[in-house]
Amino acid sequence: MPLYRLRAVAEGPTYRNFMTQLTDRPTQPAPSVSAESPATPTVDVAALGEHLMGRWGDVRRTARALAARPDVKRIEGQSMAEHRERTMGQLRVLVDERAVHRAFPKSVGGDENHGGNIAGFEELVLADPSLQIKSGVQWGLFGAAVMHLGTEIHHQKYLPGIMNLEIPGAFAMTETGHGSDVAAVGTTATFDVHTGSFILNTPFRAAWKDYLGNAAVHGRAAVVFAQLITQGVNHGVHAFFVPLRDDNGFLPGIGGEDDGLKGGLNGIDNGRLHFTDVHIPREDLLNRYGNVAEDGTYSSPIESPGRRFFTMLGTLVQGRVSLDGAAVVASKLALTIALTYGAERRQFTAGSESNEEVILDYQRHQRRLLPRLATTYAMSFAHEVFLAKFDDVFSGAHDTDADRQDLETIAAALKPLSTWAALDILQESREACGGQGFLVENRLTSLRADLDIYATFEGDNNVLLQLVAKRLLTDYSRKFAHAGAGVMAQFVVDQVNDAAINRTGLRGLAQSVRDFGSTARSVGNIRDEDSQRQLLTDRVQSMVAEIAGRLRPASRLSKVEAAALFNSNQNALIEAARAHGELLQWEAFTDGVNAIEDAGTRQVLTWLRDLFGLSLIEKNAAWYLIHGRISGRRAQAITSYIDDRLLPRLRVHALDLVAAFEFTAEHIGAPIALGEEKARQAEARDYYRARRDAGTLPVDEKSLIKGLRA
Repeated sequence: MPLYRLRAVAEGPTYRNFMTQLTDRPTQPAPSVSAESPATPTVDVAALGEHLMGRWGDVRRTARALAARPDVKRIEGQSMAEHRERTMGQLRVLVDERAVHRAFPKSVGGDENHGGNIAGFEELVLADPSLQIKSGVQWGLFGAAVMHLGTEIHHQKYLPGIMNLEIPGAFAMTETGHGSDVAAVGTTATFDVHTGSFILNTPFRAAWKDYLGNAAVHGRAAVVFAQLITQGVNHGVHAFFVPLRDDNGFLPGIGGEDDGLKGGLNGIDNGRLHFTDVHIPREDLLNRYGNVAEDGTYSSPIESPGRRFFTMLGTLVQGRVSLDGAAVVASKLALTIALTYGAERRQFTAGSESNEEVILDYQRHQRRLLPRLATTYAMSFAHEVFLAKFDDVFSGAHDTDADRQDLETIAAALKPLSTWAALDILQESREACGGQGFLVENRLTSLRADLDIYATFEGDNNVLLQLVAKRLLTDYSRKFAHAGAGVMAQFVVDQVNDAAINRTGLRGLAQSVRDFGSTARSVGNIRDEDSQRQLLTDRVQSMVAEIAGRLRPASRLSKVEAAALFNSNQNALIEAARAHGELLQWEAFTDGVNAIEDAGTRQVLTWLRDLFGLSLIEKNAAWYLIHGRISGRRAQAITSYIDDRLLPRLRVHALDLVAAFEFTAEHIGAPIALGEEKARQAEARDYYRARRDAGTLPVDEKSLIKGLRA
C-alpha cells in the first residue's frame, strides 16, 4: 500500500519526550502568568533575544557578523553571470573565515560541531540566499555525502579539497524524470569485473541529473546517485564520487547543459549532467553502507534493501534541517521590515482632523502581520528543538535507529510548514508595505523569489508530509489496532510529549469539548493552555484514527485496488501530517514560553502563543464544528477574542518582539525599516504643523459646506 515506507520504532514511543529530551531540561509546570505578571507587562528584549538565539547563539552571532560584511552581501541588479561569479568568490571568503569547517571530522581539520554548523549556515540567508544555498551544495550536500556515505579513505582523499574549495562539487541525485522518488532514478552504475570499475550511464533523457548547483560552470566533481548493478543484480541506489571537469572542460563521456535563468537564486549555476560509459574506479563507490569486492560480490552491513536506502538518505537530512532554519530567519527579517514600516507609515485621518493614523494601528493590518509573527515565533522555538535533535543524532549522543527515524520524520513535518509559511509571510509583508515593498531595495521581492524553491528543495513539501502521515499510520496500526480509549490517549502522548500531555490530566481525547454556554466562559476555557493542547492534539489523533479506519481494508485488496484506496485518502493524509507538524510547533512554543523567567516577557509571549494556537483552531474551525469539538458560539468567540483582545495587546509590543530577533541595520538592509519612512513622515507632519500654527493653510472646502449647512 504505501508509496513511501518508514520502519516504525519497535519499542519505545515515537518522538520520545520530543520537547524534554531535546532541550536537556525537565518540562516545568506552566507558571501562573496572571499571578506573577505586572498589570502592564514589558518585554525584556535583550533576554528574549538571547533565548531566541538558542544553544548555538555564539555561532549565529559570528555568522551574522560575516553576513553583514559588504563583500558577502548581495548586489541587486547584477546579471546572472556576474551574480554567479560573485557568489563563487563569496564561498572563498567562507573558507578563509573557517565558516565551513564546523561539521567535518577532526581528522581532516573540522570541528565536528554539527548543530553549530547548521545554525551558522542558516544565518547566511541574511546576506544572500544564493550564497547560503551554494555553500549548502558544496559543503552540506556534496561534502556531507562524502563524509556520511564514504569511509575514512574517502575522507582523507577528498574532504580536504572539498573543504578548501579546491574541489567544487555537485550533488547529483535529482533527475529530470525523478525528483522526490529517488529510489526510481534511471542512472545506472554497472560493475565490470574485467576492468574493476563501475560503468556509469544515463540511458535516456529523463535520467539526466538536473537542477544541480555547481553543475553548469564551477563543479569539478560530483557525488552521483545511481542504481548499483553487479553480477546481474540491482542493489538499489548508491552514491559514487565522479570527477566532472578539468581545465579544458568536461571529461570524456560526460556532458551537460546550463539550466539558465531561474525564478530566483541566480547566483547558483544550476545545470544538468549526463553520462555515457564513464568508468568509475571501484574504490570511488562511497561504501559505508554497501560495498562491491574485486570479484563483483556485493555486501552491506544492512541486510534489508529498503532499510539500507532510507539509512543512506537519512544521513543527508541536514538539508531539510537547514532549510527549516533558513525559512525562520527569512520570516523574521520580513516581519522586522513590515512591522517597522507599519509602525511608522501614516495614512488616513480616521481618528483626527489633522494627524494621519499609523497603519499598524488599524485592526486589519494587525490581523495581517501579528498572527504571522506568532507563527514565526512558533517556528523558531520548534527549530531549536529540531536542531538539538539533529545534533544529538549526528554527534552520537543519541544515535539509535529509532532516533534517526524520529529525526527524519520531524524534518519531514517541520520543513514543509516553515518553508510554506516563509513564502506566505514574505508575500504578506510585501503587500503590507505597499509600493515600497515592491521596490527591490527593500528586499522583500528578492527574498520571496529566492525562497520560492525552498518549498520543493530537499523533497517536495506535499511528499514530505505524506511521509509523515505514513509514519503516523504505521505507529497507529502496529500499536493500537485493537486498543481502547486509554491506549489511544497514550498514543497521543508518544507522538508529542509525554510529560506535557500527562500533566494536563486529559482523558478521552476523542470526546467532544462541551460548550459551557456563555461566550466569555467559552473564550476563557479555550485560551487556557491545556484546552488548546487538547483541541490541537485531539484533531491529530482523530484524523489519524479516521484515516486508519478507512485504509484498513487495503490489506485484503489487490495491488491496484489498494493503491486506489490509498490515493482516495491522500489529501486527508497530508492534512493530518500538517496538523501534526503544527502541534509540534505549538508544543515547542509553549515549552519556550514556560522557560522564560521574566514575568512581563512571559505574559507577552503567552499572548503570542495563544494567538498562534487560537489561529490554528480558527483556521480549522470547519473541522472542529463538523466533529463536534467546539460549538458555533465558541468558534465565534475565538475570532472575537483574537480581534478584540489579543491583537490590541500585542500591537503595543510588536516592535519589541521583532527587536528581539537581533538584526542590525546591515542585516535588515531595507531603507523603509531603517528610518527613511520615519523621516518622511516627520517632515510631512512638521510641514503641516508649521502652516497650521502660522495660519497659512488654505480653508478646506468641506468645512465651508459644513458651515453653510449649519
